[in-house]
Amino acid sequence: MSDVTMNVWRGDGDGGDFAEYTLPSQEGEVVLDVIHRIQATQAGDLACRWNCKAGKCGSCSAEINGKPRLMCMTRMDQLPEGPVTVAPMKAFPIIRDLVTDVSFNFEMAKQVPAFAPPPRPDGGYRMQQIDIERGQEFRKCIECFMCQDVCHVIRDHEENKAHYAGPRFFIRYAELEMHPLDTNDRRELVRQKAGLGMCNITKCCTEVCPEHIKITDNAIIPMKERVVDASYDPVAWLGRKILRRQKASPGEATAHGA
Repeated sequence: MSDVTMNVWRGDGDGGDFAEYTLPSQEGEVVLDVIHRIQATQAGDLACRWNCKAGKCGSCSAEINGKPRLMCMTRMDQLPEGPVTVAPMKAFPIIRDLVTDVSFNFEMAKQVPAFAPPPRPDGGYRMQQIDIERGQEFRKCIECFMCQDVCHVIRDHEENKAHYAGPRFFIRYAELEMHPLDTNDRRELVRQKAGLGMCNITKCCTEVCPEHIKITDNAIIPMKERVVDASYDPVAWLGRKILRRQKASPGEATAHGA
């Protein structure tokens, strides 16, 4: 039986380095299995985050041979021969070893205005199947935050974090904006505070998504089009101005006209 060599990053927010571990290989293992064997036999204090071990919780995200992957879904026999490098996600502060502080994402989630349907009509709401399917793609997100990790706006520019929601939340905004029953208009918020304009649609987020969500093509680009229509289309601007005027009370309209 051959051996497998793992170079695992060890340390915390103050620094660290890679440690090498060699174990007998076992058939059918994924990277998370090997990490657990290292914990059990050689490094009981090795920290990693995991939960379901089924590719549905998003907890065990790490950079395996330099690419963000789920440790529980990355088979050892599908990796290139040689040492396997396992490191924490680079876009987020390191807590310890492979565990990173992803609370930035939870703060961004708080800024998303909630779903706001109109008053329920007699007989209930009605939606077309095509509208349900369109939003369902975005709801497959398991919040592994690997798309956030590879986004260069977050990863390489710390100063942008407070003003840039990132691809995970662009699909959340898109899901709500494309919902036929939602009454909120989040387009100006996405432009001004979520930083949609900083995304240059390189599709790196789409490439690492374990749920195969077409983040760029089906969410970010349509959201950019909606924001441009809302902010810069003169016909749309005039239509909204007329609509707001029609909704105003007669007294308000007169005062505005005066």
